[in-house]
Amino acid sequence: MARVYMLANVLPGKERSIRDTLRGTKGVSHADVITGQYDIAAVLEAKDTNEIFNKILKEIRKIRGLTRTETFVAVE
Repeated sequence: MARVYMLANVLPGKERSIRDTLRGTKGVSHADVITGQYDIAAVLEAKDTNEIFNKILKEIRKIRGLTRTETFVAVE
């Protein structure tokens, strides 16, 4: 199983709605509004990293109000 940690920036006032959208997205195991440089932290899991990155590029990055993502691949 592959795991990716994703940090995201969103438009002001969109934090909770985007968090809720992420929480309802298949493959997203956790999503929280956070403080600091980023607005949201999420954990994505799938059988391999290609599946996760396809999800990010084809679905998550298209969420209205999401302005930037940065991903970190977990290594075992």
